[in-house]
Amino acid sequence: MLKDLYLQFLFGGLISLITITNPLSKIPLFITLTRDMSDEGRAHQARRACLFAAGIMLVSLLAGNLILALFGISYGALRIAGGLVVAVLGYRMLFLSQDPGMAPKTSDGKEDYAFFPLAMPGISGPGTIAVVIGIATEIAELHGVPAKALAMAMTVLAIFLTCLGTWLVLRSSTLIAEKLGRSGREVMTRLMGFLLICVGVQFIGSGVRTFLAGS
Repeated sequence: MLKDLYLQFLFGGLISLITITNPLSKIPLFITLTRDMSDEGRAHQARRACLFAAGIMLVSLLAGNLILALFGISYGALRIAGGLVVAVLGYRMLFLSQDPGMAPKTSDGKEDYAFFPLAMPGISGPGTIAVVIGIATEIAELHGVPAKALAMAMTVLAIFLTCLGTWLVLRSSTLIAEKLGRSGREVMTRLMGFLLICVGVQFIGSGVRTFLAGS
């Protein structure tokens, strides 16, 4: 059982988070915001943005269940709502070729873009938070402290691996943009969109099962 949890929460969480964050889609935003910065400045922005994003996801993971209890939201309702949000974002990426983040087209002269808009809502936007809280509800329903501890540890590791991968992409953004080209980035965005729809449907199905089990 513990081995199954290891695979489910590490690899399942990693795939879900990589898909929803879609690091390649952040390349145009990052290049636009940091175009007037030095290489050292770009590296600083990429590092801080990923640290902020990791912090947002960790808070969502650890405090997600508390927030649900505070507002009286059931696990099933959260999963269905989160699944709908993720599926809609995936639809936009697949059919409209839109990035789910809020990407401003011009800078306003500020030098620090690490938290907004790179970390929030760029990397860890509403869809990402919904996925993390959805995973938190699955962890809360596990039986036994060892199982919950392992699932939590694997999810935290998945978050850090996702942010590490995003950091590597941002640090290499100029080179990757040149190699992929516009058509390559569009193909990747549409592929990620399809995977997001699959993740959203999975969350909806899980939420429906929770509702039926509780009725």
